[in-house]
Amino acid sequence: MDNYSVYSEFGISKEVYECGIKSLESLKPVFEKIDENAEINQLKVLKAMQDAKVSAGCFESSTGYGYDDEGREKLEAVYSKVFHTEDALVRAQIMCGTHALSLALSSNLRPGDELLSISGKPYDTLEEVIGIRPSKGSLAEYNITYKQVDLKDGLDFDHEAIKNAISDKTKLVAIQRSKGYMTRKTLSVKQIAEAIKTVKSVRKDIIVMVDNCYGEFVETMEPSDFGADMVVGSLIKNPGGGLAPSGGYIAGTKECIENAAYRLSTPGLGKEVGASMGINRSLYQGLFMAPVVTASALKTAIFAAKIYESLGYKCVPCADESRHDIIQAIEFGSEDAVIAFCEGIQSASPVDSYVAPTPWEMPGYDAQVIMAAGAFIQGSSIELSADGPIKPPYAVYFQGGLTFWHGKIGIMKSLQRMVDKKIIKL
Repeated sequence: MDNYSVYSEFGISKEVYECGIKSLESLKPVFEKIDENAEINQLKVLKAMQDAKVSAGCFESSTGYGYDDEGREKLEAVYSKVFHTEDALVRAQIMCGTHALSLALSSNLRPGDELLSISGKPYDTLEEVIGIRPSKGSLAEYNITYKQVDLKDGLDFDHEAIKNAISDKTKLVAIQRSKGYMTRKTLSVKQIAEAIKTVKSVRKDIIVMVDNCYGEFVETMEPSDFGADMVVGSLIKNPGGGLAPSGGYIAGTKECIENAAYRLSTPGLGKEVGASMGINRSLYQGLFMAPVVTASALKTAIFAAKIYESLGYKCVPCADESRHDIIQAIEFGSEDAVIAFCEGIQSASPVDSYVAPTPWEMPGYDAQVIMAAGAFIQGSSIELSADGPIKPPYAVYFQGGLTFWHGKIGIMKSLQRMVDKKIIKL
């Protein structure tokens, strides 16, 4: 059986299949570089696990208080070694990336302090955490003020403006590595390193927190290698490798992690409590697989950019640009196109492939959002997924793919759906 015969069983036309094959031809050198980075990151994770002396006993479960959970404690040691930090907090009790970021902020800021974002407006779900949009329990309700410095033309940090914005009240500087629901470029580790240097040149005591979501293992270095006091992320994104069923992490200085642990549990208990409830093995194995899974997601994103660029759509980043996270933004300019793309992705999923995604009022967002994700783990955006707010410029944000072959069929199905709806003509 030839390759096209297999794809035709998924409803892929000859024209769509050939468009995909043509797009792949020039990507081999790019994919080779991704594999080189994945090899370095794989060895980094392996060395961290060996140095922490991970054993079969680490996979045992704990319940109740979770006292003396060796697996939980060694997993946090592994994370701190991977990210080259003093300590780490890695818990299933951290419910999502937004929760991890909220925890990092609220535990290290006090009434009267100022939070300064130097990468522009943060991701939508953080607006209520900060109080940009009023919400119960926001930082604003605790008299924590907020300022932001926008990126220069959406491309790089405005270093002079950052220096001018820092005041005596500035306690914590936040950097969002990924683009969120904006069609700006993702910030590279090199750019973040320069920004950290600028902040620390004004005051060394300012805490720098990096929202690392979607960026882990894309490059061979992390922001924590260049002085970030905290890097924060979700385990159902890159570092969970598609196996972590839940959780989040904060890796950073001992003081920052101690503060976060006391806020997550309670003063006086901190990291000593928190049952692992049988998921330790998945967290270890997911982290071990993360460099390879992230590489697959990167290849899928580049493949998507290559196809849709050739059809005249604006892609951020372009297929031939350097990558600093796994997200691919594509501006379609119409609601129908966004919906059709997401329908195609959903139809390629191993779970709920028969379901049609529709826009809905999702908590934490200021517009309807459509999400396509037939995932083994609910909301796991390291798995093949796509989403976007139904508002101009009508961009879709595509990410994930546990294997490139699954990502490839997903992108072809998205294109097929748009062809069938007569949005695109090949």
